[in-house]
Amino acid sequence: MRHILVMGVCGVGKSSVAEAIARELGAPFVEADGFHSPRNVAHMQAGRPLTDEMRRDWLEVLGQELARQTRPAVLACSALKQRYRDLLVDQAGEMTVIHLTGTRSLLEARVAARPGHFMPPSLVQSQLDDLQPPSGPNVLQIDVALPLAEVVAEALAFVRSPQGGSGH
Repeated sequence: MRHILVMGVCGVGKSSVAEAIARELGAPFVEADGFHSPRNVAHMQAGRPLTDEMRRDWLEVLGQELARQTRPAVLACSALKQRYRDLLVDQAGEMTVIHLTGTRSLLEARVAARPGHFMPPSLVQSQLDDLQPPSGPNVLQIDVALPLAEVVAEALAFVRSPQGGSGH
């Protein structure tokens, strides 16, 4: 069973893309933001990036959530560093990775336009600084300057391909 990780920095549209993929595949959708501790949320609301230690507990909970799934799930999660993705894989098994990318200016504008979200635009750069782009045969990178429908279609085509290998 191979889960699907839709990843990238804040503002790339992880939730929108992952939710659309899950809906199309009839798969469970897991929104990583919903698993942050109140401490992590308050930290980000204050404009401070999370530390690796703060992210570790969050990622462990996410890995456990995926491991509990009885069928492949679609996870929307920043998973910025390779060690974060390794932790998820250690708990939940191999994943197909959809890495969403965009320019800093596009991402900051998107984050600024999100009403009521805990992530301020000031944290976009810190996430770009932390980002270690994934690589490998089960990874697809998509520029989110494309319309959402095109991003989702490209992701679904990859997921359904032998290279994407999720079995859907």
